[in-house]
Parts: sequence; C-alpha cells; structure tokens
Amino acid sequence: MQDVLERFSLKNHVAVITGAGRGIGEGIAMDFARAGAKVAVAARRTQEIEAVAERIIQAGGEAIAVTTDVTDPDALEALAVATKAAFGKLTIWVNNAGGSTMRQPMTTLPRDEWHRTIAVNLTSVYDGCMTAARHIDEGSIINISSGAGTGPVPGSGHYGAAKAGVNSLTWTLSAELAPRIRVNGVMPGAIPTEVMLKALKKSEDQLDELLEEWNIPLGRLGTPQDIGSACVYLASDAASWMSGEILRVGGGAKPR
Repeated sequence: MQDVLERFSLKNHVAVITGAGRGIGEGIAMDFARAGAKVAVAARRTQEIEAVAERIIQAGGEAIAVTTDVTDPDALEALAVATKAAFGKLTIWVNNAGGSTMRQPMTTLPRDEWHRTIAVNLTSVYDGCMTAARHIDEGSIINISSGAGTGPVPGSGHYGAAKAGVNSLTWTLSAELAPRIRVNGVMPGAIPTEVMLKALKKSEDQLDELLEEWNIPLGRLGTPQDIGSACVYLASDAASWMSGEILRVGGGAKPR
C-alpha cells in the first residue's frame, strides 16, 4: 500500500498544461512541478511560457516551453510530440486555455464572437483530448470548466454553452477512454485573472467589491494555487478511482 504522501506525488509523470503562461494555467504548471512532474508549458505568448518554464527550472524542476495555438490541431499534435521528445512519455494533459472577455446578451452577441468562443473554449478542448488520447498510454486528462456551464449566465451565454459542452465531453470521454485514461474536470470560482477582470470590467483595486458581489462564504477570492491543488489531486494516484467527475473549487459560492 502506498504511503499517503506518495499517492499525491506526481513523480514519474509528464504533464502538458495549455494556457500556462499566466493565471490559473501558470498556477497548475508550478504546482505540478512542485509535486514532481516534468512539465510542458504551452500558450501562444512565447515570452510568458518561457518565463514560467524558467521559474520551474530555477526551483529545481524540469520544464519546456512550447508555443501553441490551441485552436490549431496541428499545433496540439506538435506540442505532444515535443513533450515526448523532451521527456520520453506523456501521462497528463490539462486543457486550461480558454476564456471570453465579452459580456453581452445572446440576442445582440456578434456571430463571430459565438464562433470564436466555441473554438477557444470547446473545440480546442475536444482537439486537446483527442491529441492526449493518441499519445497517453496510461494517465489522465483534466479539463478546466466553469460554473457558467451549469446554469443560466445572462451576458455570458456563449461562454456558458461552451463550458456546458466541456462538461458533457468530460463525462463521455471518461467512459470511452476508461480504463486507460481517467478524464475529470475542475470548475474554478471567482479567481481574479486578467481575462476574468476584463470580462467583468473590474480592476485590481476593485477586488473587495468583487468579493462582496460574489458573496463567497469562505471570505476570500480564489488563487491559481487553489486550482493547482485540485489538479494535482486529480492527476495523482490519490484520485486513481475518480473519473467523470467535475470538482467545483469556489469558496462555497454558488456557481455562476
């Protein structure tokens, strides 16, 4: 029987994290590395992912930065190939890249924004899962979703529809890829990332106002590390009997 700390270790794992140049993705990448995983840090902004990879290396971990546009299936394939070339295998894939900065009623939402949001938040997750399924022999996929996919979200219906699709995809793939690959999701609550603040038209000095609006029972906004901790658990042997689950990490607040 494994010791409890061994069950939560990611030693001997190799992970891809998309959207890892900042915010939640950066937090996941840093926590995975601290837990012992070798990490491929992926996003479109080369300078940002190189900085994250360098921080991991300086802290004693192993990481590579791979510039990736998640809306391009060929780029996702190249990401998987580069990761296996660097580290010999691939065992964890985290579909984190996504978001929408536009809040607008569905009746006035530009059609182009609908298609862009679906491409970035749903189709890219599908393509990421398909890439992971081809390259992971045994391991796990984690999809970063949102409470917006669980109920009405006036002003963000396009984003909510995409995330509802991510939830459905997670459930279906957990059955289709079992027992070889576990597939789970995480729904972050109010975490003041750049994308979220832009969508809500809030600034860093309005965080107290945001906390009050969301009425979070645990009395604080979330951090990327809160999501990183959940992802470490789902990727580790501690969650070896979990698949098809979507964890809400939101300080006790109702999903929105």
